[in-house]
Amino acid sequence: MRAFHPTLIRRSTTQAPSPLTARLARDEFVKRYEHELPTATKCFLDDFEACISHLRLPPSHRRAIRTTNMLERLFGEERRRTKVIPHAFGERPVLKLMYSALLRASQTWQRVAIGELELKQIDELRRELDNDFSQRTASAVLPASRHKISSKEKT
Repeated sequence: MRAFHPTLIRRSTTQAPSPLTARLARDEFVKRYEHELPTATKCFLDDFEACISHLRLPPSHRRAIRTTNMLERLFGEERRRTKVIPHAFGERPVLKLMYSALLRASQTWQRVAIGELELKQIDELRRELDNDFSQRTASAVLPASRHKISSKEKT
């Protein structure tokens, strides 16, 4: 059995320079391990596209987008505060707490530089996502038939 290096696989896919490069690394992994590690391969493929979605963004934004440390810290803070006085919090105080924690967390987002190139890349991504959404939803919604309803037609 070959050695399994999940760190190398993660780096070659989640830190790839582009989604195409990540997909090539994915295909190489599947080709190499699908017979020896079928469960690991299936798990790897389950949410692959979601895991590399940050690669569509400008390179300077990727690290801030793909990490979950901020969210984990935010949820940890909420658990820590509500644990102290478990029954003293209602919906409104918890919402205030989460809002203030999000405000603090958003301060780190302000360090991400957005230049002309990044703005163009983000606009292009927005158009691409809008087109993808329109294509997915266009086939799901059928246009309603337009029959006139009037008393002259006795309907």
